[in-house]
Amino acid sequence: MKKVFDGFALAFSMLSIIPFFKVHHFFKGINGFSVMFYPLVGFIIGITLWGFYTLLTPFMPQTHLLVLMFGLWVLLSGALHLDGFADTVDGFFVPKEKALEVMKDPHNGGMGMLFSGVFLILKASSIVALGSESIYLLPIVLLLSRFGVACCIYMCHYISQNGMGSLAKEEFGRGHFAVAVTYTLVFVALFDVWSLLFVTLAVFFILAKIFHSRYGGFNGDMYGFSIEFSELILLNTIVVMGL
Repeated sequence: MKKVFDGFALAFSMLSIIPFFKVHHFFKGINGFSVMFYPLVGFIIGITLWGFYTLLTPFMPQTHLLVLMFGLWVLLSGALHLDGFADTVDGFFVPKEKALEVMKDPHNGGMGMLFSGVFLILKASSIVALGSESIYLLPIVLLLSRFGVACCIYMCHYISQNGMGSLAKEEFGRGHFAVAVTYTLVFVALFDVWSLLFVTLAVFFILAKIFHSRYGGFNGDMYGFSIEFSELILLNTIVVMGL
């Protein structure tokens, strides 16, 4: 039971800056449990954002409040996935033989910064377009984006030989994945958003094809890119479908 709790604490500490837990050590035996809880941590962050919006709705103009909520979204995640997004973009603009080396560079390149800026504008606009009617689906967006990454960790090759990603891939077994699938399906059924689950799986299937074709698999930066990209797609799916 301690490994389950430590795995949740590690997932929460990694995917958010909310200071409930301070676990940053990838102890053997807890990394599979940590990945198992990725979608749940996303859902909790989404609930936090929805609560922030609901609490302040009577006191602020809606558009301004939605932009503030988006800023809080970036802050709560520690911009972790956004950093992976920028690094992955940089990797696309160099020969693939040099891409992984470029991604490891702690300094973002010009293309990564440019695309990240445009991406943030598009995501903020998508939040505003979501409006008050659909903001309750935000926890599902964060749940499904991280569920997609859990699918990639379980099903796809990991191209780095060390670090947290390697341990996560090694320890994230069938039982962990089954638990993640089960509670994700429960949430999807409760919110009745099966179309969003389909879109999530389609996005990650396409990204898996792209990354396997170019690099032979995923690394941590590509996981971050996948989360950010899928969130943008899911937000716009909600807007287009009027969910």
